[in-house]
Amino acid sequence: MMRLNDDLTVRTAVHAGGMVWVPSPSPGVDRRMLSRIGDEKARATSIVRYAAGSRFPTHGHPGGEEFLVLDGVFQDETGDFPAGTYVRNPPGSGHAPGSAPGCVIFVKLWQFRADDQARVVLQPGEGEARPTRPGVERALSLFADGYEAGGREAGGREEVRLEDWRPDAEVRVANPQGLELLVVAGGFIEKGEAFHPQSWLRLPAGRDLVVHTGGQGARVWLKAGPLLHPDVCAF
Repeated sequence: MMRLNDDLTVRTAVHAGGMVWVPSPSPGVDRRMLSRIGDEKARATSIVRYAAGSRFPTHGHPGGEEFLVLDGVFQDETGDFPAGTYVRNPPGSGHAPGSAPGCVIFVKLWQFRADDQARVVLQPGEGEARPTRPGVERALSLFADGYEAGGREAGGREEVRLEDWRPDAEVRVANPQGLELLVVAGGFIEKGEAFHPQSWLRLPAGRDLVVHTGGQGARVWLKAGPLLHPDVCAF
């Protein structure tokens, strides 16, 4: 069984933009693996690239699937999902994914609570506006389950946001439960380490995030909450 970056108690950073693509079992579909427990059936966080005209055969997601389209247009039998679309397919769902023009997605598999049955599809720009903080130009909540107003965690669940951080700014994010983020555009410096598009950072509970953005600012996908729910769907 493959185990990659599976220790949730330590800070983990992966700069996927500089990684080689690893072929999947489906021709034309390649991956950059960020975290993984398992082989083809895995609890995994990855960046996946579909070449034009490629697709996976119909398959199920017993543990759920969450993804953000980074580039191109992702497709399945339910529709077309252009860059910027956020989707949650709950445990027990399934589909036949592919892409006629080609696409790149950030995807998390088998990390849902067993009772999380909400399907979410948000097109680019959709979401609930959240109050901004110093250094934050815009914050959209994509999914919030068990969070009170103001972002305080209630009940050990999670909130997923898309945030635009101002250029040349200091940005802070409190981290009482756990924090994970992906750079979608731009970049920042954290603990002296440079983060660029497709860089991924995971911080254990209690380690607050403090970053300094560059001249382009940054757009980040961010998840606040336990890094693994205690009642996650069984793997």
